[in-house]
Amino acid sequence: MPFSVNADISVLVGTWSSGSMKVQTGSGFANPAQTSFTYPNTSGISYSFTETTDGDAWYEISRYRFTSNGSQPNCITAVMNWVHGTYAQADNGSIILTPNGDGYQQIQDPCAAVSNFIENYNDTELLVNGYYTFTDPSLGLALQLYTFDGSPLAPMYQVSSTPNMLPTQQLRNVTPVTTVIQRRGNGVQLSRTAGLPLTLTAAVAVFVLAVSSSLL
Repeated sequence: MPFSVNADISVLVGTWSSGSMKVQTGSGFANPAQTSFTYPNTSGISYSFTETTDGDAWYEISRYRFTSNGSQPNCITAVMNWVHGTYAQADNGSIILTPNGDGYQQIQDPCAAVSNFIENYNDTELLVNGYYTFTDPSLGLALQLYTFDGSPLAPMYQVSSTPNMLPTQQLRNVTPVTTVIQRRGNGVQLSRTAGLPLTLTAAVAVFVLAVSSSLL
């Protein structure tokens, strides 16, 4: 049974990990200075949250996931993902995760044109429908979170009530993405000139900005 439903956000503080708990935040997973990873024995996710200090509360996420391909069973995609930043609770109980700008991920796909590459990852994420903690008879205190579309994440179990995280500061230099906006008729064209591919969210944001400016 739920132990705490939509409770004070302080119940999130600590480090949580799914499944066998082999994937955990902290220095054993990501090395941002080298833009590298240490591969765990199994896949999973891990979230850590700090208490609010000086007005900011920090989070860190480590994810190691596989995606199968039904039409090509041998084409299994593996993704190692690390990101950290600050979080806040919205009035409706949702949690907004705002990245610090130095996250990254490694994608391995044996069937892709480029089978192994690393790219920046700095997407703002939304956890909706509140959250709740409950007590598992075998694994102890557990946390249930939900993604932006209401889908549940894998239940995570408390590894430590003290967050195990990398330093809450900029940990790697990131080349910013440079975009050029060109007007063509009633639309706009986005041209990437430096950095990594523009995320869908960023592209939509730039598009809305451009259209709004054209209406002024």
